Amino acid sequence: MQYKLKRNIKLDYLYCFLRNFDISNAIWVLYMVYRGLPLWQVGIAEGIFHIASFLFEVPSGAMADLLGRKKVMIMGRILYAIAAVIQLYSHSLFGFSIAFILSAFSYNLNSGSEEALVYDSMKAAGEEKRYMKVNSRLNILIEIAQSISVFVGGILAEQSYVLCYSAVVVLAILSLLPALMLEEPPMQREENRAAAALSRPSLRAHFRSCGTIIKASPRILKVLLYFPVVSTFSSVIYFYGQQYYAEMGFNKIHISSIMLVAGLTGCLGALSSEKLTAITGGRIKYLSSMGMGIAILFTAIPLPGISIPAFAVANYFNSLLYPIQSVSLNALIPSEQRATLLSVQSMIYSITMLILFPVSGWIATVLNLSITFSAIGILQIAMMLVLYLYIQAAKSKASHIA
Repeated sequence: MQYKLKRNIKLDYLYCFLRNFDISNAIWVLYMVYRGLPLWQVGIAEGIFHIASFLFEVPSGAMADLLGRKKVMIMGRILYAIAAVIQLYSHSLFGFSIAFILSAFSYNLNSGSEEALVYDSMKAAGEEKRYMKVNSRLNILIEIAQSISVFVGGILAEQSYVLCYSAVVVLAILSLLPALMLEEPPMQREENRAAAALSRPSLRAHFRSCGTIIKASPRILKVLLYFPVVSTFSSVIYFYGQQYYAEMGFNKIHISSIMLVAGLTGCLGALSSEKLTAITGGRIKYLSSMGMGIAILFTAIPLPGISIPAFAVANYFNSLLYPIQSVSLNALIPSEQRATLLSVQSMIYSITMLILFPVSGWIATVLNLSITFSAIGILQIAMMLVLYLYIQAAKSKASHIA
């Protein structure tokens, strides 16, 4: 038993790599446009994904408690393969919406289940002190898998979209193999609680507890709102960047190369976060957001020599903010409420994406992506300036009172 639980870690390394080797990530917008969908419908489809993710988050966690983490992870991979097949044969917003709903559910089924399975395995084996090290390795594998898959996806899509999405299905099935070999760790099965979590009263209690915690600390609300909103700007630029560079005349391999460079630049952002925070303190989150807005503004210039480096820089600042986001929120909340508030943060991100992504697609359809990116960059810079002036005014008021 101990051997199998320890083996879960190595199996999850393989599972994590295969799960994140998503070769459709850099070309799905191009594929939907190729299938005849205007950008505003692409935006709606992405919005539907985030609505589904919002709705499935709590029930999927309850399913993991009730059915077991391994079973739920396997269900997630099967659903993802089905979603890829549906996308392969879809020609309408309806078809892609069904695929995106299934994809969102598969994401929710895996997100907490995999982490819980790894931690419970290490705890049962008496090695939970090594969890941070294992988790760090998993994050490195995610970055490597996503960076390579973006490039490979562009090469396959250049040959055939059918080939690309067929490979997505094959990889989803391959990721089932290490998942099937996992050993379900022992855990206290509180079936009544898990079943209750699937009911409406439990969902209402979830939101009620979130509201109580947020009311007790306005600083938590600021963190919950600030980082998801800022991250949304970068996400919109990243996904619509596929079509943006296609309109500049780049082929899919070139676009994947651009995304690969942006991903590698993002790794540098994550690595430099700790040092820059030590140098600048709390100001780094505002400086990074301002830098991101300026970079987005330069990305909107339809000249490859300016736009592509700026696109990479915007991704650098976004990745720089991820560790800061985690530290900022976790420093404010006690352990027993951590999961609840982290789920709220994920929900807020889904809501902001639900609003900004379709609106950006509509503006791009009516005007163009260059103007859309310019508007997003200006909006972000304006928000940061207003926030900076507000902070300075609050400090000035506090000093006068003192």
